[in-house]
Amino acid sequence: MSGDMKKAYRTIMDDHFPPRMELSFIDGGKRQTLVYEKVTWTIDGVEKGLRYGENPGQEAALYRLVNGNLVLGDVKSIKPGRRLASMPELLLSGKHPGKINITDVDNALNILRYFHDRPAAAIMKHNNPSGVALGASVFEAYEKAFWADRLAAFGGAVALNRPCDRDTAAAVCERYTEVLAAPDFEEGVLDLLGRKKDLRVMKISDIERLQTYVGERFVDLKSLIDGGVSVQWSYVPVTRKTSDFLPARAEFEGKTYEVNRRPTPGEAADLLFGWLVESGVTSNSVLYVKDEATVGIGTGEQDRVGVAMIARDKAYLKLADRKCFLKHGIPYNDLRDQDKKAEIDAEVKAERGGLRGCSMVSDAFFPFRDGVDVGIAEGVTAVIQPGGSVRDHEVIEAVNEAKAAMVFTGQRSFKH
Repeated sequence: MSGDMKKAYRTIMDDHFPPRMELSFIDGGKRQTLVYEKVTWTIDGVEKGLRYGENPGQEAALYRLVNGNLVLGDVKSIKPGRRLASMPELLLSGKHPGKINITDVDNALNILRYFHDRPAAAIMKHNNPSGVALGASVFEAYEKAFWADRLAAFGGAVALNRPCDRDTAAAVCERYTEVLAAPDFEEGVLDLLGRKKDLRVMKISDIERLQTYVGERFVDLKSLIDGGVSVQWSYVPVTRKTSDFLPARAEFEGKTYEVNRRPTPGEAADLLFGWLVESGVTSNSVLYVKDEATVGIGTGEQDRVGVAMIARDKAYLKLADRKCFLKHGIPYNDLRDQDKKAEIDAEVKAERGGLRGCSMVSDAFFPFRDGVDVGIAEGVTAVIQPGGSVRDHEVIEAVNEAKAAMVFTGQRSFKH
């Protein structure tokens, strides 16, 4: 990286966004206004807003909702005064966050809110998870999430739904991490984290009450090239427990097709875990999960079979990298010893990239059976998807041929 580029990343923008913002919805003579205040932090005695936007040179500002409650029909927006990603408390006097840091933490919380009953960790890169996992402890959850994709976790944002303990902090300090967000930090942990000058440490106390955000909606805005704005209510998954699963069934030419096998309890837990993680993944996407941890994540593609293949290929690559790093202390891509590389390749192939016994998650229906066939060929034993394709019967046949299980959700989970 050139000296000018390095300097650009160190440059802090002085933004010109005003301290207050209002968004009004007007229906006849009725006006509903949401009021926002700009968020700043005091860093070394200086009041500062966001470091910069998505790129150096882009001014940006962060606003928190302080007043108003939008009601449209029978839907109400989240009420003000509940602070999460829009008002994190910075605990160390190092770098303050930029726009991407905030949005990464926000989407991590979007995922973690569904797992309040278990220690969970999400590692985010470019507003998508590189790894998400549940564990018996927050350290176990973090380690599972990290090793799901060690490469992509480099420079990522880590969010925990339990107080950060010393073991987790020590592991974070061993790796390059941009952000660590948690509801609290155990005694002595901040002293340890303070040695990492580039680490942004955020305390978000309301993480402990994330479950209260499940099912609630906010106004989702996106600006268009001509200054126009598209507006929608935020997505709320209706499938939030295993009893919400729908049987995979379809009618075609007067014949009823139905999946023969229901998921086992372990498969059902993975299917639900994956479906809830899916709500925070950019579409078009396919996930593979096992033991309540992500194994391969494919995001943002244009076709379903393609993204199923990408998620598969990533699982193979990430497992090879993990084995190489643990055995030889270097990334797989840096391994020059062909005999050692062949040994790792053989192990990964034998394990099918860690996909054998995985569950497969698709945010939309499979338009053809070729997408689900990708996972089945690697030993996937269970599938969750919305259903609703005119070729659902073909997908059901593919699943039955493999003696796998499949459930429908009846709801798409697109995120753009």
